[in-house]
Amino acid sequence: MENVEQEFLSVIREYERVIYKVCYLYTTPNATLNDLYQDVVLNLWRAYPKFRRECKVSTWIYRIALNTCISFIRKEKNIPEIVTLSQDSDRMEELDETQTMLKQLYRMINRLGQLEKSIILLYLEEKSYEEIAEITGLTVTNIATKISRIKDKLRKMNKEE
Repeated sequence: MENVEQEFLSVIREYERVIYKVCYLYTTPNATLNDLYQDVVLNLWRAYPKFRRECKVSTWIYRIALNTCISFIRKEKNIPEIVTLSQDSDRMEELDETQTMLKQLYRMINRLGQLEKSIILLYLEEKSYEEIAEITGLTVTNIATKISRIKDKLRKMNKEE
């Protein structure tokens, strides 16, 4: 059992940034980044013994992370919004131009639908269309079409801001 735990911890350490990126896109006032991250890791741990290695570890992690975050958001819709009293500016340091652009991109991505958000996240992670299709359960052709439409949507959003 200890061997399985060590193996799992090693996988989590290797894909920690990936998990955080997925969680970041689904963070809301009621669903903090750390809450989502913990839920994803817990679900990964529960599913780990059943992981048959029929797909890449990264594919398996993305699938569980996306499903966990989407489920969390669905449940959250029934919870009243919590208003925080502290301001984000207290915690934030000055952002350089690249960080500002990234924040703007993530803000626009957050306005997309759940599936679109998942697809563009995987695309930004430089996953191939085949890998994205495997993770989402869509066809490669469908992925290509959706990515093109998502890019158009993001361009349009960027012009509007």
